[in-house]
Amino acid sequence: MFECLQGLGNRPGEIVVKVQCFQTYHVSGCVGYGSQQSIVRQREVDQVVKPSNAAVGNLLKHVQARDDQLNKLHNKFQSTPASNEFEEQDFSVECNTSKGIPVSTNEFISVEHVKNTVNEAIANAYDARAQPFKSHIKPYTKRIEQLRVPENYQPPKFQQFNGHGDHRQHIAYFVETCNNAGTDGNLLVKQFVLSLKDAAFDWYIDLEANSIDSWDDLQNKCFSRFYSVRRTVSMIEIANQHQGKDEAVLDYINNWRNLSLNCKDTLSEISAVELCIQGMRWELCYILQAIKPKTFGELVTRAHEIEMSFNCKEDECLVDASEDDGEDDDATP
Repeated sequence: MFECLQGLGNRPGEIVVKVQCFQTYHVSGCVGYGSQQSIVRQREVDQVVKPSNAAVGNLLKHVQARDDQLNKLHNKFQSTPASNEFEEQDFSVECNTSKGIPVSTNEFISVEHVKNTVNEAIANAYDARAQPFKSHIKPYTKRIEQLRVPENYQPPKFQQFNGHGDHRQHIAYFVETCNNAGTDGNLLVKQFVLSLKDAAFDWYIDLEANSIDSWDDLQNKCFSRFYSVRRTVSMIEIANQHQGKDEAVLDYINNWRNLSLNCKDTLSEISAVELCIQGMRWELCYILQAIKPKTFGELVTRAHEIEMSFNCKEDECLVDASEDDGEDDDATP
């Protein structure tokens, strides 16, 4: 049994623990009365010290965690290029959220100020999105705007021009399509945008307002912006075309004809046929020059027949040669 008695010590206020031992303890002999008092005091001290040690340990862990965070923040700040408006500063380790966010060792930004700044930024972004979109300004004048298409007019389906093809071909196709649908002249200005896409459409919407007052104005701007990628073929290049060794005569005639369509010089059909014959293999050229076909249709028919006859003769020669070889083998003893 333990009893705590106050005022019985040598000094005022000293607490003396009185121990009454009802059982004999044998620890390397009998334990005395003084030793039992020391054990009790040691236990009381341990009960007070152990929680303190645990609290100190937790505090050290907390401080170490804050030091690690500070080091990471410091390293990240050093790796970022310095601004002209700010200089590198030491950050405070202690951060009291109720007081504010530390800017330096002596300055703090209040949490309320940060909240207001964030809310203001969100409100500005929302206002920017809420603003009405500025409508597209049409490039043609009010005179063109006031033009009206015929009643019951149905816009045709236009071929789309993306800016990378032949713009002259596109305009010619567009004009013919509109004329067939019942519109012409300056009415084409309002419909031209329906035939554009991609880069060509971007060019159209970037035209200045009131810069188009007629269909001729729009055509001229289109001609000055886009260019044709069609290759022009000279007469010399056409004259130098020759039939390949293993190329069929029909393939040669079609390739020659397609190439001649891009020639800047105009040839009559008879002259074009004669020039095409000159590029064929010599056996075909010799026979066709004697026949003198006057159209490409006649040339294709005659050339194909001659080539087929040559192929048949070559096959017969191969058969005869193989038969002769067989007879020679049989005659050999």
